[in-house]
Amino acid sequence: MSVRTRFVILGVAISFLLLSSAVSSWAGPCKEDSEAPGIFVPDRGCFSLGIGYQYQHFNVFGSEFHNNGYSMDFGMHLVDLVTGGDGRLTLGAEAAVNAGFGGHMNGNPSLDAKSLFLGAGPRIALESTSRFQPWIHGLVGLEHFRFTQSSTIGSNSGLGYMVGGGVDFKITPGISWRVQGDYVGTNFQSSLQSNYSTGTGIVLYF
Repeated sequence: MSVRTRFVILGVAISFLLLSSAVSSWAGPCKEDSEAPGIFVPDRGCFSLGIGYQYQHFNVFGSEFHNNGYSMDFGMHLVDLVTGGDGRLTLGAEAAVNAGFGGHMNGNPSLDAKSLFLGAGPRIALESTSRFQPWIHGLVGLEHFRFTQSSTIGSNSGLGYMVGGGVDFKITPGISWRVQGDYVGTNFQSSLQSNYSTGTGIVLYF
């Protein structure tokens, strides 16, 4: 494992620890009694847990393949960037894990491919009285691939990042349905690769 990969793993681990140890007082006004009169406050908590499915397309190691993936992310509201009577623009923190499976590299033999992304970063969201809540995020972390039928490529880890966004559709104050799309960047064999993913799932607020 390279020194750069170790630093990436350490940075992601620290981000997860900071998020998991966060207390609600860091998150600013998430309740009406902690906000000025007339300013919009959403009818949900400061923290979110998202669970869903992602379709992932990769072009790495000279081959293209796609994975079906499970995704999980933990988010926390940090501060209001802009506030008003009908909505607010917020800055939050997000930590995410995406695990892909079922991929097959083209070529002979066709290698089984699995992927894992572990990352953290900022999220900006537009929250309002509407049921549609758009957002964007940028995550940096570790991208790991495992090719189970080959000792030549085998297990590989490197820098990875996700940049994209989506829309959360409010079902109830504590539950939303999410649709998202992301550009997924990877760095292997001393070069950058462009990949993408699309997904959907459920978000729980508490």
